[in-house]
Amino acid sequence: MNKEKKNKIIMTIIIGGVCLILFAVMFMQFRTIEETDITAIENMREAELRTAISEWKGKYEETVEQLQANQKTIKDYKNKLEKNEEASGLVDKELKDSNMILGKTDVFGEGVTITLSNSEERDVKYRDLLELINELRYAGAEAISINDVRILSSTEIAQPDGVLMIINGQRVSSPYVIKAIGNQTYLSSTLSLKDSGYIDKTRAIGLNVKLETGKNIKILKYNGDMNIKYMKEGENK
Repeated sequence: MNKEKKNKIIMTIIIGGVCLILFAVMFMQFRTIEETDITAIENMREAELRTAISEWKGKYEETVEQLQANQKTIKDYKNKLEKNEEASGLVDKELKDSNMILGKTDVFGEGVTITLSNSEERDVKYRDLLELINELRYAGAEAISINDVRILSSTEIAQPDGVLMIINGQRVSSPYVIKAIGNQTYLSSTLSLKDSGYIDKTRAIGLNVKLETGKNIKILKYNGDMNIKYMKEGENK
């Protein structure tokens, strides 16, 4: 059980306990009024009776005031609980959105798939992939992967020997399947601009490239470690 759910249960138990105590107090006060000796009332003189009625009236009004106060207290507790649940929901949504942006969860949605491969004329170079990633981000891609390796803002793409491609420390090779989630129409049209678009430019240099759109593109989460060594939250002092 997570801490947030545990806090909700504790708050609910507290409210229930407070309600029980308040109603018990009110019950005792009403019972005291109901159990007044009727015979004693009949034997009272008029002056005594007036005094007694005044006292009972005061007790009744006091009980009603206590009831109203208790009802307000209960309402306040309920409002706090509802606000706590609402705030909890907002925090959950922000955390979920942050995890998607950071690449810590699998995601799916509409988008495009580009298959880039070596040809007899030329092999794919790391800068070809970097250029494609930049084009996709410019076109509004919300998530990108290459051969199921999630691309983050901190992703490194290297080709140390001029042949073997390394992405996020993982070896990948041709064909390169690049997936991007975003508005498929905008992504596709940006890459397909005549002569100046990525597809035409890539074909012009002799590489094999194919562009497809899809309604249910799936991109896997980043499976590496995210270590922050030097960044700190807040302003520099």
